[in-house]
Amino acid sequence: MIDTATERFSWALAQASSEFGLQEYYRDCVRPLFSMPVSQWPECCAGGCEPCAQTLVAVARRVGELLATADC
Repeated sequence: MIDTATERFSWALAQASSEFGLQEYYRDCVRPLFSMPVSQWPECCAGGCEPCAQTLVAVARRVGELLATADC
């Protein structure tokens, strides 16, 4: 499980959010994903939500990649 309270996580979240154009005020929407299985992550409903669940999931996946590969 990923600890979402660390500076390293915050760095990865900021980086991933920037890469996907997720506004800073939506970053806290990504954190809860790390407390549930990937199979329970939301999917896009095609309802025009802001932010789209697809974006939140993309950011979360990128956070995982950054944490696995970065030495920060």
